[in-house]
Amino acid sequence: MVKAIESYGIPVVHICTIVPISQTVGANRIVPAVAIPYPLGDPAKTPEEEKKIRRAILEKAIKALQTPISEQTVF
Repeated sequence: MVKAIESYGIPVVHICTIVPISQTVGANRIVPAVAIPYPLGDPAKTPEEEKKIRRAILEKAIKALQTPISEQTVF
């Protein structure tokens, strides 16, 4: 799906828990997530801590969208 969207010139960021899989499927901009069951958070954290985690991952993804790349890149 990532490659299909990018074929139209729309940059995509793949937030993932297992980076090698994203690389194998051809994602160009890869942002690692927290863990498989909770990619954008950690239920053991307080709501405030989880919000910080989510914000950091999303800010990294937005920066990745703005970054010109020429090959697969893990941010």
